[in-house]
Amino acid sequence: MTAPDHLPPETAYADAPTIAQELCLIAEASDSHPTDVSTDREFRLRKAALLDRLALQERARNGGLAAADADEAADVAAEWLVEFDVAHHRLSRKGMDLVLAEDYRDYVRAEYDAWRPSKSL
Repeated sequence: MTAPDHLPPETAYADAPTIAQELCLIAEASDSHPTDVSTDREFRLRKAALLDRLALQERARNGGLAAADADEAADVAAEWLVEFDVAHHRLSRKGMDLVLAEDYRDYVRAEYDAWRPSKSL
């Protein structure tokens, strides 16, 4: 695990599939009910990154107040990934300075950026 390095979203998600493609991939994965830790983590990471991207898109289009629900969903998904990593990868939130929802979303971006290059579409 790497500490969140405050990657800008455009860097973290530069090679990501389109939002529509990612939705399809996540929907397919949710039907299969991941049975191993690495598959479950990938599902959580992809879902958290997708919700982060959607929240950023909503904020850019409609402003902060309109994006509140999308931000909340992204925050919850990011925390879901952090909790999973704490439980399965011995991640320490204190050691990683993961305290606020913003930190969790930075963590998602850093983890997605680290994971993404090893995948092909």
